[in-house]
Amino acid sequence: MDSEGFGKFLEGRGLSQDEIDRSLAIVKKYEIFLQDGQQGRTLKTASREDAQAFSAVMIDQELNSYDNYVALARYGLFSKNKDLYISVLELLDGSEALGNLHRKVAQQLGVAERDEIFAGIQLPPLGTPNSRKPGVMSLVVDRLEKVAGAETCKKILGSGLRDLEYGWYEQEKKKFTESRDIDDYLEKKGQDFIAQLKDIKDQEKLFFNQEITDEVISYVDRVPEIRQGVREGNILFEVKIPHMAKEYLAETDDSMKRYYYCHCPWVKESLKTEQVKVPPIFCNCSAAFHKKPWEVIFDQPLQAEIVESVLLGDQWCKIAIHLPDQVIPEG
Repeated sequence: MDSEGFGKFLEGRGLSQDEIDRSLAIVKKYEIFLQDGQQGRTLKTASREDAQAFSAVMIDQELNSYDNYVALARYGLFSKNKDLYISVLELLDGSEALGNLHRKVAQQLGVAERDEIFAGIQLPPLGTPNSRKPGVMSLVVDRLEKVAGAETCKKILGSGLRDLEYGWYEQEKKKFTESRDIDDYLEKKGQDFIAQLKDIKDQEKLFFNQEITDEVISYVDRVPEIRQGVREGNILFEVKIPHMAKEYLAETDDSMKRYYYCHCPWVKESLKTEQVKVPPIFCNCSAAFHKKPWEVIFDQPLQAEIVESVLLGDQWCKIAIHLPDQVIPEG
């Protein structure tokens, strides 16, 4: 382990000495874990499977704090071990969703009905592999829909299960206010997205957890629903870039194509094995994710619904966001 180099890396990110020391400690523990294994791995060569195995140790020893996982991800960046970096991101991504659903069901339906829906279910601890999540979410959402009905279920899921901070979208709000109208903003939004992807590709970085290639950039650039969204009247149709776009474009099998498209850690693995079926109504959580930036831009709640979904057998998930009438250009 390059303790000195990693320490300087963390110092450059503004961490305190106490935070640096804790980060060094968990990475050192991971290094010892790898050395004690039978595969002869090092911090630079450790695989995704190694990171998941160590996560199980962290959970067992109650070391599975958010900060510890971030420290491991940062070491992945520092050491250029993309497998370590990506595997930790996958362990953290969307981890709050079931806990937030647990809380929101109690708020909407009461504690008694919440306890009925979650009977016999333990909330997965932070660091739980994504392969275990669809089975839990499938059972909870199925029960919720049966107990509360489809419309109430949609309402709860559509309120959003992710922790999305208002401040993350303030820059987009500023760009919108500086644009002539919404169509001008959408065009600029698309241009900015393509420029961002090109910059990531040129710097050999990752877009969240995926490699960006010329083929991926070309695909995004020619699909306006992904590039910036398509407005039809006061409805904006959006499609997220595939979670693993390079693999998505190369795949010919429809089932695997849906797998490579899906971003949701509570759904994705079910599309690969098909042993668990997550109810399609769950994708209303994704609709909430899509509409959040627009709710910040317009400073008001908006409606959004699923038009197409991988859980319905489509090749992607398309979201319809209902914009305020007053922002639509005349003529």
